[in-house]
Amino acid sequence: MSDIRRARHRRRKTALYVGVPLALTAAGAMAYGAVFGIFGEDAKPKASAATAAPAWATAAADGFASVNALGQNGTYGGRDGKTVTVKTLADLEKYATASDPYVIVVAATIKMNPVGKEIKVQSNKTIIGSGTAGQIDGGGFFLGQGVHNVIIRNLTIRDAYQGVWNDKEHDYDGIQMDGAHHVWIDHNDIRHMADGLIDSRKDTTYLTVSYNKLSNENKAFGIGWTDNTTADITIHHNWIRETEQRNPSTDNVAHAHLYNNYLEDEPGTAIKSSYGNYARGNTKMVLENSYFSGMNNPVIRDSTATLVQRGSVFSGTSGRNESGGGTAFDPKTYYGYTLDKAADLPALLKTAAGPQSSLGTASTTAAATTLTVAKDGTGQYKTVQAAVDAVPANNTSRVVISVKPGTYRETVKIPANKPHVTLQGAGGSRKDTVIVFDNAAGTKKPDGTTYGTPGSATVAVQADDFQARNLTISNDFDEAKHQDIANQAVALLTAADKVLLDGVIVTGDQDTLEMETAAADKLGRVYVTNSYITGNVDFIFGRATAVVDKSVITLKKRWNGTSAGYITAPSTPADRKGILINRSAVTGDVDAKSFFLGRNWHPSGSTTVDPQATVRNSTLSAAIKSTPWSDMGGFSWKDDRFAEYKNTGAGAGAASSDRPQLTDAQAAGQTVSAWLGDWTPTAS
Repeated sequence: MSDIRRARHRRRKTALYVGVPLALTAAGAMAYGAVFGIFGEDAKPKASAATAAPAWATAAADGFASVNALGQNGTYGGRDGKTVTVKTLADLEKYATASDPYVIVVAATIKMNPVGKEIKVQSNKTIIGSGTAGQIDGGGFFLGQGVHNVIIRNLTIRDAYQGVWNDKEHDYDGIQMDGAHHVWIDHNDIRHMADGLIDSRKDTTYLTVSYNKLSNENKAFGIGWTDNTTADITIHHNWIRETEQRNPSTDNVAHAHLYNNYLEDEPGTAIKSSYGNYARGNTKMVLENSYFSGMNNPVIRDSTATLVQRGSVFSGTSGRNESGGGTAFDPKTYYGYTLDKAADLPALLKTAAGPQSSLGTASTTAAATTLTVAKDGTGQYKTVQAAVDAVPANNTSRVVISVKPGTYRETVKIPANKPHVTLQGAGGSRKDTVIVFDNAAGTKKPDGTTYGTPGSATVAVQADDFQARNLTISNDFDEAKHQDIANQAVALLTAADKVLLDGVIVTGDQDTLEMETAAADKLGRVYVTNSYITGNVDFIFGRATAVVDKSVITLKKRWNGTSAGYITAPSTPADRKGILINRSAVTGDVDAKSFFLGRNWHPSGSTTVDPQATVRNSTLSAAIKSTPWSDMGGFSWKDDRFAEYKNTGAGAGAASSDRPQLTDAQAAGQTVSAWLGDWTPTAS
């Protein structure tokens, strides 16, 4: 599909003479009036409940633990195995050391015997505390060489302390990893152990440590014990308090990304911090938006290390506070993430760090499968993609991803093996929840290649039976600043069947809404209703069988302030139905007679396609040309399938050879039900 799109746009670039207009600044700034009166501007469809595995059993990691590498696609623990509940040491050890995948729910305080015992966890395990009941007393966990895909969440791991503060005799850690990879340590309370709370050693990599409370210990979190510089580690949203050293200490870490951590040395206690975050050896560290309270030497580095720090707060700190030493790396080339304000961290993490009562509890299994996303940490996930990643592969029932109000600057991909997903804004208006990014076809990826048109999509849907409701999906690529690259910039790409867009805003400039199929021989149906679509060039396009019903199509000026464009660019296969615009309104602050209703796209000069677009029973503004259809790529639109029926408004016109109109008999065969066939879209 990407090769086809590139061929199309090489021809189109010369014929079009301009690209995209000024980028959208904010969804809240859009002026959408009651243009058509068919639906309320803030109409919010209702969802119905569905039952599937609880979110905590299917959760997947963010950060470096989410990166596909070493033969492992992210970190999702034991979600492909059985869920078992344990209350004894024998059962915990039985399932944690088994070769099969398991989700192991710890529902009691389990006392280690002997003290200091570390259970040797095997690959493909999720070990999660049931609410605040799951506690490991007097020992912890060990992940050995090659162990991978392990999640340890929502546990209290405590009290292996042997009475010696800097204990050199007892190597009793909360969690120790020697040569493991793809590990997620999340929402635990780890304290008062004999040696350290967390040790990541011997090239352990693709590790994410998040939302933990680490306290009352000499050594909080040590990383290294190797001369190799290979480990990739993300450490975020941890509350590290009353610890002396290794907060963390990162030795020879290839990529250490530390952000939104809260380090606290309380005044007047016997515990005094030696240092805070330490970049040692050949480490490359990026430190962002953390909060240091009372720490001695809050940020230090070896002369051989690279350390970039920005956006942190230092309150009552003293001693070394260092940066410099190179440019380190850009974490966003590896994964997406959203920063909280550093000043908010003390209040946020005193609540959000450590075990949560909502995780690992049996009561969630009977409820509808709803995954919540919130930038402020009040949901299960902070990014939309993290919630998508948590949907189990080949799920058989609907999963609703409820996204709280906010602007989520990220790209989202719903892969083909995750059907029945609903993406739903949780605000009172579709403007409240915005998913936005600014890739364009010509934007370079980290490997130096370009995204191409489909690859530029802010949200890409490859899964059947997808629904989106009550939110905005935007591509705010600014062509005025990037005249040197290909300017096609997709907001939403669908390449699936039975896609329902109900009560959404899809906004961009060129190529806003791309509707394709999974393959040339596959059926792909899309139904858009009660929605707004904004753009200026070919901004409703593709080979899918698509209906835009009871919606508002808003025309935008180009990047240089001129008015010129095309609404549709169908590339319909000869035996399929194309794009139907029905009972909708075309409007926008553009010049009169400046826009075509559409043009015929023959990908790569194909003579086998038969592009189709019908606009019927709709209100057309004066922006529509009196000859509303245009040729494309050397093909005459008159040889393809373009027509109107009973449109009204200043842009409507009488039948002519340049403006075909359906007869009543023809119109009876070009209806929503004819387009969608055996599929009746139902919000769920």
